[in-house]
Amino acid sequence: MSKKNKKHRDGIVYSTSNDFEYDYESQEEKETIPPSEQNLKVQLDKKARAGKKVSLITGFIGREDDLKALGKQLKSKCGVGGSVKDGEILIQGDFRDKILEVLQKDGYSKVKKVGG
Repeated sequence: MSKKNKKHRDGIVYSTSNDFEYDYESQEEKETIPPSEQNLKVQLDKKARAGKKVSLITGFIGREDDLKALGKQLKSKCGVGGSVKDGEILIQGDFRDKILEVLQKDGYSKVKKVGG
């Protein structure tokens, strides 16, 4: 059993039954809402990153696969690296204006630039 599965057993430590199978609760993924209804926020962040700046996109509602696809698209349009973690897209460097432009062209009408 992997470590990932062990964390979500909710109090079951041991069973004497040979054919016991724990029923893991499957988390239902939220359905991805259309781009025109997404309320995305683009901000510059450099906390806990050794002073390096990253553009942070938050507020995406939907499936993890769709978020990863959007992150991949933004990374390729900006020509830099980044990652998708915990429902956020991180793009290396200060590309807030470029990200706003790309998202608005893709139909994300409720995109805001947050912070200075």
